[in-house]
Amino acid sequence: MKIGLMLPIGEDKATGQPPSFDHLRAMTMAAEEGGLDSVWCADHVLFRSANDDDHTRGIHEAWTLLSAMAAVTTRVELGPLVLCVPFRNPAMIAKMAATFEEVSGGRLILGLGCGWHEPEFDAFGLPFDHRVGRFAEALEIILPMLRTGSATFRGRWHRALDADLVPRGPRPDGPPIMIAGKQPRMLELVAKHADQWNAAWYGHPDEADELRQRLARLHAALAETGRDPATLELSAGVFVAVAEDSDAPANAMHGSTEEIADALAGYAELGIRHLIVHLWPRTPEAVTRLAAAASLARDRLAVRA
Repeated sequence: MKIGLMLPIGEDKATGQPPSFDHLRAMTMAAEEGGLDSVWCADHVLFRSANDDDHTRGIHEAWTLLSAMAAVTTRVELGPLVLCVPFRNPAMIAKMAATFEEVSGGRLILGLGCGWHEPEFDAFGLPFDHRVGRFAEALEIILPMLRTGSATFRGRWHRALDADLVPRGPRPDGPPIMIAGKQPRMLELVAKHADQWNAAWYGHPDEADELRQRLARLHAALAETGRDPATLELSAGVFVAVAEDSDAPANAMHGSTEEIADALAGYAELGIRHLIVHLWPRTPEAVTRLAAAASLARDRLAVRA
Protein backbone atom coordinates (compact mmCIF):
# COMPACT_ATOMS: atom_id res chain seq x y z
CA MET A 1 0.00 0.00 0.00
CA LYS A 2 1.20 3.49 -0.88
CA ILE A 3 0.64 6.24 1.69
CA GLY A 4 0.96 9.90 0.81
CA LEU A 5 0.56 13.39 2.25
CA MET A 6 -1.99 16.07 1.37
CA LEU A 7 -0.33 19.47 1.74
CA PRO A 8 -2.43 22.02 3.67
CA ILE A 9 -2.28 24.85 1.13
CA GLY A 10 -5.48 26.59 2.25
CA GLU A 11 -6.05 29.22 4.89
CA ASP A 12 -4.96 28.30 8.41
CA LYS A 13 -7.60 29.00 11.06
CA ALA A 14 -5.07 30.28 13.58
CA THR A 15 -3.27 32.75 11.30
CA GLY A 16 -5.93 33.52 8.71
CA GLN A 17 -3.34 32.86 5.98
CA PRO A 18 -2.22 29.79 4.01
CA PRO A 19 1.05 28.25 5.23
CA SER A 20 4.21 29.75 3.74
CA PHE A 21 6.12 28.06 0.95
CA ASP A 22 8.99 27.40 3.35
CA HIS A 23 6.65 25.55 5.72
CA LEU A 24 5.08 23.50 2.92
CA ARG A 25 8.50 22.66 1.54
CA ALA A 26 9.60 21.46 4.99
CA MET A 27 6.53 19.20 5.18
CA THR A 28 7.28 17.87 1.70
CA MET A 29 10.89 17.13 2.58
CA ALA A 30 9.75 15.32 5.74
CA ALA A 31 7.55 13.14 3.52
CA GLU A 32 10.39 12.53 1.07
CA GLU A 33 12.94 11.71 3.76
CA GLY A 34 10.52 9.76 5.96
CA GLY A 35 9.56 7.27 3.27
CA LEU A 36 6.05 8.41 2.36
CA ASP A 37 5.09 7.63 -1.21
CA SER A 38 3.39 10.76 -2.52
CA VAL A 39 2.60 14.46 -2.00
CA TRP A 40 -0.63 16.13 -3.14
CA CYS A 41 -2.36 19.52 -3.35
CA ALA A 42 -6.02 20.47 -3.69
CA ASP A 43 -6.86 22.66 -6.69
CA HIS A 44 -8.98 25.68 -5.78
CA VAL A 45 -8.71 29.43 -6.23
CA LEU A 46 -10.78 30.58 -3.24
CA PHE A 47 -13.48 29.48 -0.82
CA ARG A 48 -16.64 31.39 0.04
CA SER A 49 -19.48 30.35 2.27
CA ALA A 50 -22.86 30.21 0.60
CA ASN A 51 -24.20 32.24 3.52
CA ASP A 52 -21.44 34.87 3.57
CA ASP A 53 -20.13 35.88 0.17
CA ASP A 54 -18.18 38.76 1.70
CA HIS A 55 -15.75 36.43 3.46
CA THR A 56 -13.13 34.87 1.21
CA ARG A 57 -10.73 32.20 2.41
CA GLY A 58 -7.50 32.02 0.48
CA ILE A 59 -5.49 29.15 -0.95
CA HIS A 60 -2.27 28.82 -2.94
CA GLU A 61 -2.39 27.78 -6.60
CA ALA A 62 -1.83 24.03 -6.69
CA TRP A 63 0.07 23.48 -9.93
CA THR A 64 2.73 26.08 -9.18
CA LEU A 65 3.35 24.60 -5.73
CA LEU A 66 3.48 21.04 -7.05
CA SER A 67 6.02 22.09 -9.67
CA ALA A 68 8.18 23.65 -6.97
CA MET A 69 7.94 20.47 -4.87
CA ALA A 70 8.91 18.38 -7.90
CA ALA A 71 12.10 20.41 -8.20
CA VAL A 72 13.17 19.87 -4.57
CA THR A 73 12.36 16.14 -4.35
CA THR A 74 13.66 13.08 -6.17
CA ARG A 75 11.52 10.14 -5.00
CA VAL A 76 7.91 10.90 -4.03
CA GLU A 77 5.11 10.89 -6.59
CA LEU A 78 3.23 14.16 -6.87
CA GLY A 79 -0.24 15.08 -8.01
CA PRO A 80 -3.24 17.37 -7.74
CA LEU A 81 -6.17 15.92 -5.81
CA VAL A 82 -7.69 16.76 -8.14
CA LEU A 83 -6.95 19.27 -10.89
CA CYS A 84 -10.12 21.23 -11.61
CA VAL A 85 -10.28 20.80 -15.39
CA PRO A 86 -12.66 23.78 -16.00
CA PHE A 87 -9.99 26.16 -14.66
CA ARG A 88 -7.68 25.51 -17.63
CA ASN A 89 -7.77 24.79 -21.35
CA PRO A 90 -7.68 20.98 -21.86
CA ALA A 91 -4.82 21.01 -24.36
CA MET A 92 -2.84 23.27 -22.03
CA ILE A 93 -3.40 20.80 -19.19
CA ALA A 94 -1.75 18.10 -21.31
CA LYS A 95 1.12 20.47 -22.12
CA MET A 96 1.58 21.35 -18.46
CA ALA A 97 1.53 17.68 -17.48
CA ALA A 98 4.22 16.77 -20.02
CA THR A 99 6.52 19.50 -18.72
CA PHE A 100 5.81 18.50 -15.12
CA GLU A 101 6.80 14.96 -16.07
CA GLU A 102 10.12 16.31 -17.36
CA VAL A 103 10.77 18.35 -14.22
CA SER A 104 9.85 15.49 -11.88
CA GLY A 105 11.48 12.68 -13.84
CA GLY A 106 8.16 10.93 -14.45
CA ARG A 107 6.62 11.21 -10.98
CA LEU A 108 3.26 12.83 -11.80
CA ILE A 109 -0.12 11.26 -11.03
CA LEU A 110 -2.55 13.46 -12.93
CA GLY A 111 -5.69 13.69 -10.84
CA LEU A 112 -8.61 15.22 -12.75
CA GLY A 113 -12.07 16.37 -11.71
CA CYS A 114 -14.89 18.67 -12.81
CA GLY A 115 -14.99 20.97 -9.74
CA TRP A 116 -17.75 21.51 -7.21
CA HIS A 117 -17.41 24.89 -5.41
CA GLU A 118 -19.61 27.25 -7.43
CA PRO A 119 -18.51 30.54 -5.78
CA GLU A 120 -14.98 30.22 -7.16
CA PHE A 121 -16.33 29.62 -10.66
CA ASP A 122 -18.48 32.75 -10.36
CA ALA A 123 -15.63 34.85 -8.97
CA PHE A 124 -13.25 33.93 -11.78
CA GLY A 125 -15.84 34.13 -14.56
CA LEU A 126 -15.89 30.38 -15.31
CA PRO A 127 -19.00 28.49 -16.46
CA PHE A 128 -20.47 26.14 -13.86
CA ASP A 129 -23.12 24.57 -16.08
CA HIS A 130 -22.75 21.17 -17.78
CA ARG A 131 -19.64 20.41 -15.72
CA VAL A 132 -19.64 16.67 -16.41
CA GLY A 133 -20.32 17.18 -20.12
CA ARG A 134 -17.51 19.70 -20.36
CA PHE A 135 -15.24 17.36 -18.40
CA ALA A 136 -16.01 14.43 -20.68
CA GLU A 137 -15.13 16.53 -23.72
CA ALA A 138 -11.91 17.75 -22.10
CA LEU A 139 -10.81 14.13 -21.61
CA GLU A 140 -11.13 13.63 -25.37
CA ILE A 141 -8.29 16.13 -25.74
CA ILE A 142 -6.16 15.57 -22.63
CA LEU A 143 -5.91 11.78 -22.87
CA PRO A 144 -5.02 11.43 -26.58
CA MET A 145 -2.39 14.14 -26.26
CA LEU A 146 -0.73 12.44 -23.30
CA ARG A 147 -1.11 8.87 -24.54
CA THR A 148 -0.53 9.28 -28.29
CA GLY A 149 1.02 12.74 -28.64
CA SER A 150 -1.79 14.48 -30.54
CA ALA A 151 -5.51 15.27 -30.39
CA THR A 152 -8.13 16.53 -32.80
CA PHE A 153 -11.59 17.03 -31.36
CA ARG A 154 -14.60 19.20 -32.13
CA GLY A 155 -17.20 19.25 -29.39
CA ARG A 156 -19.89 21.48 -27.98
CA TRP A 157 -17.55 23.19 -25.51
CA HIS A 158 -13.99 22.23 -26.46
CA ARG A 159 -11.99 22.05 -29.65
CA ALA A 160 -8.50 20.99 -30.63
CA LEU A 161 -7.04 20.76 -34.14
CA ASP A 162 -3.86 18.71 -34.53
CA ALA A 163 -2.88 19.61 -30.98
CA ASP A 164 0.55 18.00 -30.98
CA LEU A 165 2.33 17.44 -27.68
CA VAL A 166 6.00 18.15 -28.33
CA PRO A 167 8.04 17.13 -26.37
CA ARG A 168 6.09 14.22 -24.91
CA GLY A 169 7.82 13.75 -21.55
CA PRO A 170 9.81 10.79 -20.20
CA ARG A 171 6.99 8.17 -20.15
CA PRO A 172 5.79 7.06 -23.60
CA ASP A 173 2.15 6.74 -22.51
CA GLY A 174 2.20 9.76 -20.24
CA PRO A 175 1.39 9.88 -16.51
CA PRO A 176 -1.31 7.74 -14.89
CA ILE A 177 -4.71 9.42 -14.87
CA MET A 178 -6.69 9.55 -11.63
CA ILE A 179 -10.35 10.59 -11.76
CA ALA A 180 -12.40 11.40 -8.68
CA GLY A 181 -16.09 10.66 -9.07
CA LYS A 182 -19.09 9.22 -7.27
CA GLN A 183 -22.14 9.84 -9.45
CA PRO A 184 -23.10 7.55 -12.38
CA ARG A 185 -21.83 9.75 -15.22
CA MET A 186 -18.47 10.36 -13.55
CA LEU A 187 -18.10 6.70 -12.62
CA GLU A 188 -18.73 5.79 -16.25
CA LEU A 189 -15.84 8.09 -17.23
CA VAL A 190 -13.68 6.47 -14.56
CA ALA A 191 -14.45 3.03 -15.96
CA LYS A 192 -13.70 4.11 -19.52
CA HIS A 193 -10.64 6.28 -19.06
CA ALA A 194 -8.96 6.26 -15.63
CA ASP A 195 -5.89 4.39 -14.43
CA GLN A 196 -6.75 5.28 -10.84
CA TRP A 197 -9.84 6.30 -8.87
CA ASN A 198 -10.13 8.38 -5.71
CA ALA A 199 -12.75 8.88 -3.04
CA ALA A 200 -12.44 11.10 0.05
CA TRP A 201 -12.51 11.96 2.99
CA TYR A 202 -12.73 9.22 5.60
CA GLY A 203 -11.59 8.30 9.08
CA HIS A 204 -11.19 4.81 10.56
CA PRO A 205 -11.89 2.09 7.96
CA ASP A 206 -14.47 0.43 10.21
CA GLU A 207 -16.56 3.62 9.92
CA ALA A 208 -16.05 4.23 6.18
CA ASP A 209 -19.54 3.06 5.19
CA GLU A 210 -19.91 5.78 2.57
CA LEU A 211 -16.72 4.55 0.90
CA ARG A 212 -18.15 1.03 0.77
CA GLN A 213 -21.24 2.42 -0.99
CA ARG A 214 -19.08 4.27 -3.49
CA LEU A 215 -17.05 1.15 -4.16
CA ALA A 216 -20.22 -0.80 -4.89
CA ARG A 217 -21.30 1.84 -7.42
CA LEU A 218 -17.82 1.86 -8.94
CA HIS A 219 -17.80 -1.91 -9.41
CA ALA A 220 -21.22 -1.71 -11.03
CA ALA A 221 -19.88 0.87 -13.49
CA LEU A 222 -16.86 -1.32 -14.25
CA ALA A 223 -19.11 -4.29 -14.88
CA GLU A 224 -21.33 -2.21 -17.15
CA THR A 225 -18.36 -1.27 -19.33
CA GLY A 226 -16.84 -4.75 -19.20
CA ARG A 227 -13.66 -3.60 -17.46
CA ASP A 228 -11.61 -5.85 -15.20
CA PRO A 229 -11.54 -4.21 -11.72
CA ALA A 230 -7.94 -5.36 -11.33
CA THR A 231 -6.90 -2.83 -13.99
CA LEU A 232 -8.04 0.15 -11.88
CA GLU A 233 -6.01 1.26 -8.85
CA LEU A 234 -8.19 2.41 -5.95
CA SER A 235 -7.17 5.30 -3.70
CA ALA A 236 -8.83 7.05 -0.77
CA GLY A 237 -8.31 10.26 1.13
CA VAL A 238 -8.28 9.93 4.93
CA PHE A 239 -8.03 12.17 7.98
CA VAL A 240 -5.27 11.41 10.52
CA ALA A 241 -4.35 13.20 13.75
CA VAL A 242 -1.02 12.05 15.17
CA ALA A 243 -1.40 14.39 18.17
CA GLU A 244 -4.16 16.38 19.81
CA ASP A 245 -5.30 19.19 17.54
CA SER A 246 -8.55 21.12 17.95
CA ASP A 247 -8.79 21.69 14.19
CA ALA A 248 -8.73 18.00 13.31
CA PRO A 249 -12.06 16.58 12.08
CA ALA A 250 -14.02 14.56 14.60
CA ASN A 251 -13.70 11.40 12.52
CA ALA A 252 -9.92 11.62 12.10
CA MET A 253 -7.93 8.46 12.87
CA HIS A 254 -5.91 9.02 16.02
CA GLY A 255 -4.04 7.23 18.77
CA SER A 256 -0.57 5.76 19.12
CA THR A 257 1.69 5.10 16.14
CA GLU A 258 0.67 1.43 16.33
CA GLU A 259 -3.04 2.26 16.42
CA ILE A 260 -2.77 4.59 13.45
CA ALA A 261 -0.76 1.95 11.58
CA ASP A 262 -3.51 -0.61 12.21
CA ALA A 263 -6.15 1.79 10.90
CA LEU A 264 -4.16 2.64 7.78
CA ALA A 265 -3.56 -1.04 7.05
CA GLY A 266 -7.27 -1.73 7.47
CA TYR A 267 -8.03 0.01 4.20
CA ALA A 268 -6.29 -2.77 2.29
CA GLU A 269 -9.28 -5.01 3.09
CA LEU A 270 -11.41 -2.62 1.00
CA GLY A 271 -9.06 -2.95 -1.94
CA ILE A 272 -7.47 0.47 -1.42
CA ARG A 273 -3.90 0.59 -2.71
CA HIS A 274 -3.06 4.26 -2.13
CA LEU A 275 -4.04 6.33 0.92
CA ILE A 276 -3.72 10.11 0.83
CA VAL A 277 -3.59 11.64 4.30
CA HIS A 278 -4.92 15.01 5.44
CA LEU A 279 -2.80 15.38 8.57
CA TRP A 280 -3.01 17.18 11.90
CA PRO A 281 -1.04 18.93 13.30
CA ARG A 282 0.13 20.47 10.04
CA THR A 283 3.84 20.35 10.82
CA PRO A 284 6.97 18.59 9.54
CA GLU A 285 7.24 16.79 12.87
CA ALA A 286 3.74 15.36 12.41
CA VAL A 287 4.71 14.19 8.91
CA THR A 288 7.64 12.29 10.44
CA ARG A 289 5.25 10.58 12.86
CA LEU A 290 2.88 9.72 10.01
CA ALA A 291 5.78 8.25 8.06
CA ALA A 292 6.61 5.98 11.01
CA ALA A 293 2.99 4.78 11.16
CA ALA A 294 2.98 4.25 7.40
CA SER A 295 6.12 2.13 7.58
CA LEU A 296 4.61 0.01 10.33
CA ALA A 297 1.35 -0.38 8.37
CA ARG A 298 3.26 -1.65 5.34
CA ASP A 299 5.20 -4.11 7.52
CA ARG A 300 1.94 -5.49 8.89
CA LEU A 301 0.45 -5.86 5.43
CA ALA A 302 3.58 -7.66 4.25
CA VAL A 303 3.25 -10.15 7.12
CA ARG A 304 -0.43 -10.78 6.23
CA ALA A 305 0.52 -11.40 2.60
